[in-house]
Amino acid sequence: MMSDNQVRIYTFTLESSWHEILKEELSSAYMMELANFLEKEYLEKQSIYPPKELIFNAFNQTPFNDVQVVLIGQDPYHGYGQAHGLCFSVPEGVKPPPSLENIFKELSSDLQISRPAHGSLLSWAKQGVLLLNATLTVSEGSPLSHQRRGWEQFTDAVVSKLMEREDKLIFVLWGKSAQKKCRILTEHQGHHYVLTAPHPSPLSAYQGFFGCRHFSKINELLISQEKAPIDWVL
Repeated sequence: MMSDNQVRIYTFTLESSWHEILKEELSSAYMMELANFLEKEYLEKQSIYPPKELIFNAFNQTPFNDVQVVLIGQDPYHGYGQAHGLCFSVPEGVKPPPSLENIFKELSSDLQISRPAHGSLLSWAKQGVLLLNATLTVSEGSPLSHQRRGWEQFTDAVVSKLMEREDKLIFVLWGKSAQKKCRILTEHQGHHYVLTAPHPSPLSAYQGFFGCRHFSKINELLISQEKAPIDWVL
């Protein structure tokens, strides 16, 4: 029986392969605390992004065994209609934010791919690019508002499970936040590939993000393993 200061615990549901890999995390005490926090936020504020059904969109679009590339962001976009559970991506019909526009500029410079007519990176996810934010929810208009609530511990576990994969994955770390989260990879690379660059934000894109050529490098690494390259055209 719930006490007066408890609310109904929100049930986390993931794609089946991820659910099996992360079942211990999903049933842990810190995730139950996170679920309670989120339920209160949704009930009281009605302005939490992304919508409940899209919190785990990255996992649902890219099953565990399909992951070839891991791109790590910080937290979801905090504007209305922008976040849909894939880092850096926005749904079709939503104006791409500046960081995404800079990603498209680098894509064009690297592979001569024309700027897409939309900002959805869903097709990348379906090809094995896990578009993972370190924090999976945010309050409207309040960036980083759901930090230190448990998401970081959960996504650390995700990264750890991916590092256990026997095949070589490609971790793409844009910005200090992503690099700090995966510092074990940057310090002790092991058998995975790690690509680092400044964040594509307008504040840092000209400090080395532009010209990093990560899109072509990813495909070169995939081809070297006799894997299919990513079709980056959106």
